[in-house]
Amino acid sequence: MVALRGRDIDSYLAKPDPARPIVLLYGADAGLVRERADALITSAVDDPNDPFSLVRLDGDDLAAEPSRLVDEAMTVPLFGGRRAIRIKAGGRSFASGVETLAGMTPKDCCIVIEAGELRPESPLRKACEKAKNAVAIACYPDTERDLAKLIDDEMRAANLRIAPDARTMLMASLGGDRQTSRNELRKLTLYAHGAREVTLDDVAAVISDASDLKLDPIVDAAFAGNAARVESEFGKAMMAGTYPGVIISAAQRHAAALHKASLAIDEGASASAAAESGFPRLHFSRKGSVETALRTFTAGRLALTMEQLAAAALDSRKQAALAPAIAQRVLLSIAVNARRRG
Repeated sequence: MVALRGRDIDSYLAKPDPARPIVLLYGADAGLVRERADALITSAVDDPNDPFSLVRLDGDDLAAEPSRLVDEAMTVPLFGGRRAIRIKAGGRSFASGVETLAGMTPKDCCIVIEAGELRPESPLRKACEKAKNAVAIACYPDTERDLAKLIDDEMRAANLRIAPDARTMLMASLGGDRQTSRNELRKLTLYAHGAREVTLDDVAAVISDASDLKLDPIVDAAFAGNAARVESEFGKAMMAGTYPGVIISAAQRHAAALHKASLAIDEGASASAAAESGFPRLHFSRKGSVETALRTFTAGRLALTMEQLAAAALDSRKQAALAPAIAQRVLLSIAVNARRRG
């Protein structure tokens, strides 16, 4: 069985084996699937924009005529050169075409198949794992180690350092989709261009706070002690396909801003003035909920809440399958804590 794991994946992607030209990329992280497919295609052909060099096929169309895959893979270009076939798998199986191709030797042709989550008994996955001239590569959400490397790579490329607290918030904000994470990092390095170090304020200013996903009601409900609304709004976010880590990240930013405002209150500022210092771009519709949270949470309790959220962020990356439950649990815990008011 040729199912690559860990460092074997990096080794293959860095130097694809011509004896195994069929590559199945599958898994929950669609961005990572695309990124790896792009890299393989770039290394396989001289010009990915040349339709004679790169053939794109739809998996569902191919399912109606699996032999077309063999025909395309075995075609010898009239003017020579390397070729690649990029297939977007759908709901219908074209595994028989892969099985036929498994007994052949395509010349100077790389076949890259992109798929979503596939169970071990999936015909396409079984065909690729069984074939001696194919490899299957799983693409799952980044672990903490993966994210750390991704951040380091992008910072190094931009000749930037990143402050420890900024890195902590950044780690909590990324991880659902590789391409989304990379795009956010590149946006951040562009924002910090000309500086020597990326700061916490840079991260807060640039990294998406998911306002488009309507996360504010979830966070506000948690810090107001409204557990019922947390459950309701969290359920809506899950139905919309929101990555749980993004919700935890929004709660972390909110807790950090509340903590800053709470310290201002301790120094004599009014709740209104403190709210403005912690939330300089706060929408007027949220002002009441922020001031209520500031009357409920002390700076010390908020510090403990930030630790609780950081632990949840880490757990959600380590246990991706349990991320929704982890995120909901920590938000409900905050809501219960808010109701204690002590």
